[in-house]
Amino acid sequence: MAIIATPTQRVIVQGITGREGLSRARLMLDYGTRLIGGVTPGKGGQTAADVPVFDTVRQACDELGAIDVSVLFIPAPLVRNAALEALDAGVKTLIIVPDRVPVYDVLEIDAAARANGARFIGPNTLGVLSPEQAVLGMMGGRADAIREWAFSGPVGITSRSGGITTSMAYYLAQAGIGASTVVHVGGDSIVGMPHAQILRLFEQDAQTRLVVMFGEIGTSQEEEAADLIEQGLFTKPLIAYIGGKAAKEGTRFSHAGAIIEGGRGTHAGKVERLRAAGATIAEAFADIPRLAAEVLASLPVHEPPSADDPQTWRTAITDIKPNAIRLRGQRLDALMGDMTFSQAIFLALTGRMPEPHIAPLIDAIFVSSIDHGTTPPSTLAARTAASTGAPLNAAIAAGLLSINRHHGGAVEGCMRVLGEVQAHVNEGATPEGVTLEEAAQIIVEEYRASKRKLPGLGHRLHTADPRTRRLLALADDCGVAGAGVAAIRALQQAFTRVTGKSLPINVDGALAAILVDLQVPPELGNAFFMIARTPGLVAQVTEEQQREKPMRVIMPDRSVYDGP
Repeated sequence: MAIIATPTQRVIVQGITGREGLSRARLMLDYGTRLIGGVTPGKGGQTAADVPVFDTVRQACDELGAIDVSVLFIPAPLVRNAALEALDAGVKTLIIVPDRVPVYDVLEIDAAARANGARFIGPNTLGVLSPEQAVLGMMGGRADAIREWAFSGPVGITSRSGGITTSMAYYLAQAGIGASTVVHVGGDSIVGMPHAQILRLFEQDAQTRLVVMFGEIGTSQEEEAADLIEQGLFTKPLIAYIGGKAAKEGTRFSHAGAIIEGGRGTHAGKVERLRAAGATIAEAFADIPRLAAEVLASLPVHEPPSADDPQTWRTAITDIKPNAIRLRGQRLDALMGDMTFSQAIFLALTGRMPEPHIAPLIDAIFVSSIDHGTTPPSTLAARTAASTGAPLNAAIAAGLLSINRHHGGAVEGCMRVLGEVQAHVNEGATPEGVTLEEAAQIIVEEYRASKRKLPGLGHRLHTADPRTRRLLALADDCGVAGAGVAAIRALQQAFTRVTGKSLPINVDGALAAILVDLQVPPELGNAFFMIARTPGLVAQVTEEQQREKPMRVIMPDRSVYDGP
C-alpha cells in the first residue's frame, strides 16, 4: 500500500506548460503516475506531455471527470488563486511545490482545504514518492533515476528537507531497506500536512512498519509528533534525526521554518520530547540505516496460518492483536472520526479504501434504501414477527430472510444483466462493432422472448423514482458514472423501442449500475441493499412493539402515514 501517492489517483498539473511544470509532468508520466491533464490559463485546447491542457480546473473536471490530485507548479504570488480554484472544483489533494508563498496565502488555502474536506502538501516541497507506484511533484528528478535508488519496502519517510528526504531513501536503499512512501512535508514555517499528520497516515498503512523522520529546529512539528505517540495515536517505531544542533537563536537553518525564536523550537527541546515519547534518536545522519535495520530485525514476524491446517480460521478482513485492531490493514481507531460508517462498510466488503470524492455517493447508496414504508415483504415479515412477541433480533432476522430474488435481490440480478450487455459489446469488437444500444436491445429481446422480467426497470408505485434520479446525478457529480450507468440507461431506452412502453429505472437498477462502476462484484450487490434496509427494519419493529397490540391482523396493502 501507500499513502498520498497511489497509481490509481487521477492527477493534473497546474502550470503544466511552464518549464518546470512540463518537465515534472513528464517525470510523473514516465514513473507511472496517472497524469490525465493540465491547466494553464489561456492555453486551453493545447497538449503538453501528451495530455490535454485546459484553461481552468473546472473545465478539466468537466471534460475528464473527477480529479483526485493537483500538483502546482505556479509562481508563488499566483499559488493562492490556483489552489483555491482547485479546491473549489472538488480536488481533494494538492501538492504545492513553489517556495516563498506568502504566509497569509497559505493560511487562506488551509482554511479552504479544511472547509472542503481536502488536504495539501507544501508549500516548498519536492512532493511525495511511493516507490514502484507513483510520484507527485519533482522528487527524484528523472524516472530512471528513481528506479535506481528507490524500491518498495517497510519504511515510511517524512522530512522537512527536500535534499535530506531523497538522501534518506537513497541510503536506506543502499542498506537493502525499501520505502513505503517518501514525503517531503515542506520547508516553510506553515505547511499543509506537518509530521504529525503524515504519521497518522503511516499508522493506517499496513505496509509501513517503521517510520524515519527528519526534523529541524523551529516550529513545533516534532513536538506534535511526540504528542501523537504519547496519545497512542501513533504506535509504530519512529527513528528521528533533528538537524540544526549548532544553530543559535535567530539564525535560520536551511529553511524558512527552521529558526529558533523566543527560546522555542530548539534542537535539545525536540530531542528531549521525542526521546521521552519513546522515539529512537539518531545522533548522526549516517546512523539511520543501521538503526532502521536493527529496529526492523526486532519486530515480530507475523507468520500466516498454514493453508494445510483445516482447523485454522483464515481471514483477510480484520487483524486482532492486544490493544490493536486493523480492518483490511487500516487501524480501526484511526479510522474513527476520519471515515463515515458507509465508507467503513465499503472498506470491509471490498477491501478497498474508498477515495474521498466518492464518499457522498457511498452514503447516498445506503440512505436510498433505508426504508420504503410498511408494505414491502421484508417489513411485513418483520412487523408480523414482532406482533407475535418475537424479540428485536428475531423480528429483524425474519425481515432479512424475506429479501430474496423478487424483493431486494434485484440488485445482484441487474448487475449481472449489465454485465451481459457489456459482454455483447466486447464480443462484437469487430470493424462493424456492436454498439451499446444494439447490445441492450439484444438483451431486452432475449428477456422478452423467454418471458423474464428485466431487473432494474419498473416499479409498482413510482413512475419516476426520486431516489434513482438523485443517485444517478450523484454518480455523475462524483465522476463515477461509467459503463454501468450507461448500460442501465441503454436498457431502459431499448425496452421502450422494443415494447412501446416506458419503464423507469428503479432504485435497484440505479444501485446496480453504480456498484458496477465502483467495481463491486455482483455477489455483493444484495448485501448493500440488506445493510441499507436493516436500520429501517429496526425502526419498523420497534414501532410495532411500542404502538400496536400483539397478534393483530396486518393487511399488506393498507398503510397510513401519521408522522411529521
